[in-house]
Amino acid sequence: MEQHQKAIARELNVRIEQVAATATLFAAGATVPFIARYRKEVTGSLDETQITAIRDRLAQLAELDKRREAILSSLTERELLSKELSTAIQAATNLTALEDLYLPHRPKRRTRSSIAKEKGLEALARAIFAQDSRPLRPHDFVNPAKEVQNTDEALAGARDIMAEWISEDPATRARLRRVFANQALIISSVVKKNKEAGIKFRDYFDWQEAAARTPGHRFLAMLRGENEKVLTLSLRPPEDAALGLLRQHYVKSSNESGRQIALAIDDSYKRLLAPSLENELRTTLKERADTEAIQVFAENLRQLLLAPPMGQKRVLALDPGFRTGAKLVCLDGQGKLLHFTTIYPTHSEKKSQEAGQVIIELGERFKIEAIAIGNGTAGRETETFVRELSLPHDPLITMVDESGASIYSASETARAEFPDHDLTVRGAVSIGRRLQDPLAELVKLDPKAIGVGQYQHDVNQSALKKSLEDVVISCVNSVGVEVNSASMELLTFVSGLGPVLAKNIIAFRDEHGPFSSRRQLLKVPRLGAKAFEQGAGFLRIRGAQNPLDGSAVHPEQYAIVEQMAKDCGCRVVDLMEQEEFRKKIDVSRYVTDAVGLPTLVDIMAELAKPGRDPRASFALFAFAAGVNSIDDLEPGMRLPGIVTNVTKFGAFVDIGVHQDGLIHISQLADRFVKDPAEVIQVRQQVTVRLLEVDRQRKRIALSLRDV
Repeated sequence: MEQHQKAIARELNVRIEQVAATATLFAAGATVPFIARYRKEVTGSLDETQITAIRDRLAQLAELDKRREAILSSLTERELLSKELSTAIQAATNLTALEDLYLPHRPKRRTRSSIAKEKGLEALARAIFAQDSRPLRPHDFVNPAKEVQNTDEALAGARDIMAEWISEDPATRARLRRVFANQALIISSVVKKNKEAGIKFRDYFDWQEAAARTPGHRFLAMLRGENEKVLTLSLRPPEDAALGLLRQHYVKSSNESGRQIALAIDDSYKRLLAPSLENELRTTLKERADTEAIQVFAENLRQLLLAPPMGQKRVLALDPGFRTGAKLVCLDGQGKLLHFTTIYPTHSEKKSQEAGQVIIELGERFKIEAIAIGNGTAGRETETFVRELSLPHDPLITMVDESGASIYSASETARAEFPDHDLTVRGAVSIGRRLQDPLAELVKLDPKAIGVGQYQHDVNQSALKKSLEDVVISCVNSVGVEVNSASMELLTFVSGLGPVLAKNIIAFRDEHGPFSSRRQLLKVPRLGAKAFEQGAGFLRIRGAQNPLDGSAVHPEQYAIVEQMAKDCGCRVVDLMEQEEFRKKIDVSRYVTDAVGLPTLVDIMAELAKPGRDPRASFALFAFAAGVNSIDDLEPGMRLPGIVTNVTKFGAFVDIGVHQDGLIHISQLADRFVKDPAEVIQVRQQVTVRLLEVDRQRKRIALSLRDV
């Protein structure tokens, strides 16, 4: 374990003591948000990213140890474990090195080498491999009884044995692996019979580039083309470079032995080494591309989840449609469904007038403060219709991204929330709630349904799921959760809880009424001291008798705040409401062995703004009037838009025409941009310049330069 901790400390450029302390906290059941927020003194103020990296590397190294033990056990059982081999296996620091050491001893089916050994040709192979001055005597190994009819067959069998020796030598594989990593070319070509069907991959019909410099998104695109049988891919270095390295290492003489070894090298490379190392390189590039794509997806999801909430305003939400009309719902400030109906604003003039009257009447009846309109089919037309109405109370009018709303409406969660309503009502409710609080509503969805990823179905699904879950947990805990109004889905992601305790909290709340204090959470079935420790600081109880219960101050720190208040001659609530009292506090006086300055600084910040929401303030957005479809676009236009997705090659922007436009990375700024995430993020409001519109292919090129 100490060896692993040293390795992780080197990789992350932190102290080994920080890694060891974090590992101990994980072993005791602590979560990433809890460690990052409430154990800063223990970890030396490591942040969430570092703590997560330590957790993941500890898990990876544990898997490495598990594989190491399995290999040692196998070798011991088969009496193949020498002292030297055992030492090498124990010293292996990665899975590739470990498998290279095991390869010659791995149980395998009959190979050309093993068949040659059965024919008694191993001694001839050893004589050739020695490359000494003794003459070769292949005729001594001719044995018709063992199907060795002549010297050519004897030499061929010896070459098969040598080819396997060469291919299984760890040092050889390591050297050649570097050649593949540094010099391999990705060559992509089209499968002629599928050329027309695979036109979307036409950029790669005749493509070649250095594998080491291939962007992850491009490699995933080519792999998808290969999986759909449109492309064939090759990932190999120039053959001369690989063979030259092998010959230089193995061929030591110009006699017959040297010539036989050269032939064995050619066979070993083409039949064994090249296919194996090509697969390895594919795996390495795929893992690298997956990591890149997952990071992009995770960051996009974080920005989407932390989008500014409008807050507790009364909302009228519309899920538009042409043929079936627009489903309308009215929600109170907490998102409770008050009323639902269907209107037909895009049908006949009579239906349109009736729809307008309904919206006006409901706006008055429910004192509507905002109108949310889904951005799907008929969205812009419905928005235009609503904006032309004379609405009471002058409500905010905005469009809402409805990605995944249909998936939510058909989910078990939606059925449990609204068992007596159909999918259309549930979808409209989701649109309205997304405006009130995006985080609280989007946690009910599988993150992959939200639509901010790239190649999300092509990457490692378990790694993607884990990463996205980490993001959701991070976002939920950074914002905090109001325990008396939170859904079960939101509570599930609170540090230390999970679905069972979340369900129990809801049941307890339903039976006993709202929680009046954090301590009352300990009465929830199965919510013990550990879960309370991990989750209490992230749960808020507004209006509790103890004002700290509505803040991010952890209950274990209440005594410190109470002592501060006592020293200032005031109440805790006075500390929270009056800056003059907080200014009197010298935090250094409260430093102890358990609580240091980082925690005290956090406490003071929380007292100044109890339960503060880290999300930005809500800003109203509207698309350009009169630009509702791709046919309304002309190059040179300057249009407002909202960023819907950020990738490694640029960003997609919704400009209100039912087809997102692309800002290529080269058009993101008036300077070189290495990573789009440096300059733009999901849900950012931008003004873009229209460069080009291809109506046939439904492609829109946008720019942020010279705007």
